[in-house]
Amino acid sequence: MKTRKNSSNNNSGFPDVRLRRLRKTPAIRDLFQETHLSVKDLIAPIFVEEGLKKPQDIGSMPDIKRLPLSSLSKEVEELSDLGVRAIILFGLPAEKDDKGSQAFADKGIVQKSVEQVRKHFGDKIAVITDVCLCQYTSHGHCGIVIDGGKIDNDSSASTLGRVAVSQARAGADIVAPSAMMDGQVRAIRSALDDAGFSDTAIMSYSSKQASPLFAPFRDAAHSAPEFGDRKTYQMPFTNPRESMREIEQDISEGVDAIIIKPAIPNLDLIYQASEATSLPICAYSVSGEYALIKAAAMEGWIDENAVMTEFLTGIKRAGADMIITYQAKKMAKLLSE
Repeated sequence: MKTRKNSSNNNSGFPDVRLRRLRKTPAIRDLFQETHLSVKDLIAPIFVEEGLKKPQDIGSMPDIKRLPLSSLSKEVEELSDLGVRAIILFGLPAEKDDKGSQAFADKGIVQKSVEQVRKHFGDKIAVITDVCLCQYTSHGHCGIVIDGGKIDNDSSASTLGRVAVSQARAGADIVAPSAMMDGQVRAIRSALDDAGFSDTAIMSYSSKQASPLFAPFRDAAHSAPEFGDRKTYQMPFTNPRESMREIEQDISEGVDAIIIKPAIPNLDLIYQASEATSLPICAYSVSGEYALIKAAAMEGWIDENAVMTEFLTGIKRAGADMIITYQAKKMAKLLSE
């Protein structure tokens, strides 16, 4: 590329190219904006708890609530009116057992939630369902526990297939396995196809790290492990190459889209994945990211709207095609102004 020499007659030393020319008014800044955050990029997580009579506050996640089934349609309608077209459902059952059997029950809380959304909204809303066992097992782990504490990978993957089929039967458009079991995508794809749900997509948590930023979610979903931790199946945040191997493995097993979680600590990984694959990439801006912003804003230390917008735009700029965020409703309102 040819470089134009400075033709200025003054001796100021400034170049002809002044980048501030493209920033001098709001209209010019809007014209040259490179990254655009849209309400269509947002996926709203929703907690639905079996047996609740009214919405229940979540202490560690201000403004986010656990909902009874009777309040679900109202919540989805509010999101839809704001232009949010996708939700991801998390169920909290009234009863738990060591096999997580309510996760694949025909009348489980997620299954009933999917049926209700589908009945009231048809195809207007894309319904994504979390495929995991942690909210449903008495021990709080994401898989089947054997031998006094070991997670049995293969039986867990098979159970995840049953969960996915039950959710697809209820009307889920996309199932999102988050248990981080080896082979979970293959097991789920096989189970869905065998059951006649070949059109149900899989958006897998391909890189889900063992992050302390998940703590508010575990409060919200009553899903903290009863013993040990999840580091034998969730990713170490120190290993980006290993994360890319997990992503590549899911791709080889037939995943339709990938999720990287959490988002802000993994902007480098989101970028790497966007460069390495043509598959859609979803970033999960997790509960801890939400709680950090809310806590600082409540103290008056930051401008919540400004920081929320910068964080979510940064995630998009890194290469995410869509973002799961607890700020979906608030961001949608801001984008509509």
